[in-house]
Amino acid sequence: MVAERESALAVFLDFENLVIGFEKGKARERFDINRILERLVEKGKVVVKKAYCDWHRYQEYKQELHNAAFEIIDIPKRSKSGKNSADIRLVVDAMDLCYNKEHIDTFAILSGDSDFSPLVSKLKENGKHVIGFATKDAASSLLVENCDEFSFYEELTEGVTKPPQLSTRIPKDKRPAYQLLIDSVLALMRGNADVMHSSLIKQTMKRKNPAFSESRYGFRTFSDLLEGAEKLSLIGLREDARSGTYVVTGFGKASR
Repeated sequence: MVAERESALAVFLDFENLVIGFEKGKARERFDINRILERLVEKGKVVVKKAYCDWHRYQEYKQELHNAAFEIIDIPKRSKSGKNSADIRLVVDAMDLCYNKEHIDTFAILSGDSDFSPLVSKLKENGKHVIGFATKDAASSLLVENCDEFSFYEELTEGVTKPPQLSTRIPKDKRPAYQLLIDSVLALMRGNADVMHSSLIKQTMKRKNPAFSESRYGFRTFSDLLEGAEKLSLIGLREDARSGTYVVTGFGKASR
């Protein structure tokens, strides 16, 4: 069986629009870009991250975005049209990637601004998959309806089911591996994965944490990690009749 090619994502962040929308909302917590990135890595490999803003006004967020490996694009607001200048630069950069980087097949537009609807249409016209993110109060219905997928920041912490909690009886050196496994299974469930083969689970874990290796946590093989998680009632397992490899059936104990 030929493995499905992993999607390559380009992320374009209209930071001012996203933050303004967040500040206008009912939430009082600090905006966290990692909440969005954690969802995006479930879609594929993020290869480009660009953030556009007059950063003089949002200095407190720059380090956070640097840590998340965003390229900071500074668009000083010199006049009333300054915000539009940031939009134009984002559109130009997105179309440049669309035409010159064929391997990038998915574009994430982090904004609720309806002005980006023509960009979304042009990306789709060129065979690209477009994902939108914004806050509920700032999301234009025109943009939401034009994207292939659209998520709201306020809903990103909501899962399709309640994941199991790690017991304090689990050795500390193994907890990070089990937690990453739980997070990855939850991600695939959110994405409505038809069958969660062990290879797909491990690929998702590597996307979430590129440094992951089961041996680092004392497991001889990835199957050993899965079997350990089943014994702890974290996941259910069965064997695939054709390949003989494990398939994760969900959270909780399940017979193979």
